[in-house]
Amino acid sequence: MRTSVVRRPVVIVGLVVAVVGLYWFQPWKLWVDETVREELPTAAPAPSDGPTASADTAPPAAAAPEVLATGSFISHEHATTGSVKIVRLADGSRVLRIEDLDTSSGPDLRVWLTDAPVKEGRDGWHVFDDGEYLSLGGLKGNKGDQNYALPAGADLNRLTSVTVWCDRFDVSFGAAELRKAAA
Repeated sequence: MRTSVVRRPVVIVGLVVAVVGLYWFQPWKLWVDETVREELPTAAPAPSDGPTASADTAPPAAAAPEVLATGSFISHEHATTGSVKIVRLADGSRVLRIEDLDTSSGPDLRVWLTDAPVKEGRDGWHVFDDGEYLSLGGLKGNKGDQNYALPAGADLNRLTSVTVWCDRFDVSFGAAELRKAAA
């Protein structure tokens, strides 16, 4: 009878620890994929001060997006592949575009633009929160193509890398160095 009195609190504590552990680590996310297929956004051309278009003239075509920088993901904590580019749209806004992303899902994944150098191996896993970084929001999906609007004040001369950052465990799943596009 005495062992059941001791056993009950141990079982309750064990269950509480298990529930907290499951919430914290969310291991099921390692087997659940979310694929996103966003198109590159388009922006209307800036309005001109000239005469308005008549029925005889076609509206001006939107300017092609200008690629400002590109990069390819390397793996850190989890195998990560895909490419990244920063694009300026016709209206002057800028977008970070991730294409063909393939990484693990995880708890609290973010897309960060950072000033940290991209390093291979374990040396690169934890460097992205050491300096300046700009969170562009939660990762929309662990697979596919997705877009993140850049704030107008984002300085691409200082912020030269992108990471898929796990905010819960302060670790990079994968990162890409941004190289300026040839003019």
